[in-house]
Amino acid sequence: MKIPNYLKYSLFAVGLGLSLTSCEDFLNRPAEDNYNVDTFYTTDEQCYMGVNYLYNSPWYDFQRGFIKMGEVLSGNMYMGSSPYLDFSLNGTDTDLVNMSYSLWAVIGHANTVYRNLGNASGPSDEVKAICQGECLTWKAMAYFYLVRSFGEVPIIHDNADEIASGTYNDKYKVERADVYEYIVMTLEKALELLPKSAQKGRIDYYCAEALLAKVYLTRSGLGQTGTRNQADLDMAAKLAKDVIDNSGRHLLASYSDVFRLSNNESEESLIAWRWSASRQPWTQQNTLQSDLAPVGFDEFGDCWGGYNGPSVDLQDAFGVDVIKTAPNARLDVDTRRKATMMLPGDKYEYFWTDKGGFDVLRFCYEPDDYGKGGPGEWQCPTGAYNVKNLYGNTYDHLQALGTSPDNMANGLATHILRLSDLYLIYAEAVLGNQSSTTDASALEAFNAVRSRAIPSATPLTSITFQDVWKERRLELAGEGDRWYDYVRRSYYDMDATIAEITSQRRNSYWNLNALYKYYYETGVWDISKAAEAGDSNEAGYDDQTAAPRVTASSFTIPFPTEDAVINPHLLEDAIHVDVRSEYSY
Repeated sequence: MKIPNYLKYSLFAVGLGLSLTSCEDFLNRPAEDNYNVDTFYTTDEQCYMGVNYLYNSPWYDFQRGFIKMGEVLSGNMYMGSSPYLDFSLNGTDTDLVNMSYSLWAVIGHANTVYRNLGNASGPSDEVKAICQGECLTWKAMAYFYLVRSFGEVPIIHDNADEIASGTYNDKYKVERADVYEYIVMTLEKALELLPKSAQKGRIDYYCAEALLAKVYLTRSGLGQTGTRNQADLDMAAKLAKDVIDNSGRHLLASYSDVFRLSNNESEESLIAWRWSASRQPWTQQNTLQSDLAPVGFDEFGDCWGGYNGPSVDLQDAFGVDVIKTAPNARLDVDTRRKATMMLPGDKYEYFWTDKGGFDVLRFCYEPDDYGKGGPGEWQCPTGAYNVKNLYGNTYDHLQALGTSPDNMANGLATHILRLSDLYLIYAEAVLGNQSSTTDASALEAFNAVRSRAIPSATPLTSITFQDVWKERRLELAGEGDRWYDYVRRSYYDMDATIAEITSQRRNSYWNLNALYKYYYETGVWDISKAAEAGDSNEAGYDDQTAAPRVTASSFTIPFPTEDAVINPHLLEDAIHVDVRSEYSY
């Protein structure tokens, strides 16, 4: 009997779940083939080693595509003819397929390690519980991505039970409300198991509690019209406030520092994929610099993301116009802009530190000065390059982590839940269904995020939903989160969500390279003279791209076609499951 791939990738993890060699710090793992279930998990150290790979390897294929979901689909990033840009996505898209299977792999491995830990007799009960709590948090995170991406999905509670029953091809989708309740139940159990503090970089009680707060905020709009469920909003606020007040964590002083190698395990990072720079085994490494950086950004010649970049619409949100404003006249009041997108005239002291920093125009037009040689031109037609998810060059990596990167392999952590996100979750949950709020604690959280980014900003004394909505976009842009904000808003405010997306500027510019090169060579920002010097038309805005075709169905992506063929139940209506009665940990 053929197994649907979404289940195959979950069920194959019934073995030990260790694929793997060693890497640095708390991600040390056992060598491949040295252990089996009966001989492993005999010490506390082996328990930690057995769960370590859940912080990276099963997530790898989701990592490669979640930027397309979170940023391109949401309108934060331009990516040429991508189906994520114009909402032409279908069930055969390679990235969609790989993302789906990756999430099911996380669930399968988390289930397996959780069960193996429960059966272990050698380690201390305390460490077994901690590691089981980490497994459940990662499982909940995978389901959180699944339900926000695909809508109704099956529940795989225990791999061994699924195989024993032999009914895995008859799995039905479960209603979204029940999937959310399953996520809540899973995180509640994780909170029972996790300690209030843990080794740096590992998931602790407050990390899981922060995720639960985000789940409650998201669920609050499900099945609602215009307003959100107040009980869920209250729970989101309560949980978030506990993390803010009692976790001992604080925002870093500088926004851009959050994304540096040296701060991989900073107190602002609540949950992150924590990568190794090794390619052995493949999937334990971060590859995003290759996907997002322009040609020549590192010494390996493995970067191809220069023709993609932050969208014109995101530039609008930051108050930037790369055509009308010369680089030396640009007013960057929000420090997040430079930490999110490279524009002409930008220089970065934290990239290529052995070269005195990174000058983006010099990189483009003096191609022998950096790495394998810059592109010789400005590549991205929106006039901006990505900054987040880039680490720099080998020297930068070595100085920060003490290890060298490799071709398509670096150790920069990918933060998927940050403390500043939680601050904004708290502010929004307190605001709730009101038109505005002057609640002191909500204002304190909101203004802490805003004032870090804009030191000159006068603290707001009242905030509205639009204030928080925009702040979330600017704070989290480039981190794969924005699409999921649209999904949760569509739960209760579909018309406004569609209207906002269809009004976005997802277009590109023409002849920016001539303008940027002329400015680099002369120091003069003159569109007409740049056109003459470049033997081209004046730089301008391409307004011919049609608005994306967004409907209510756009907020759930299709299942991989092959899975729907093997298990036709995926095309049928979802069923209701009382998850509290059906499942237990």
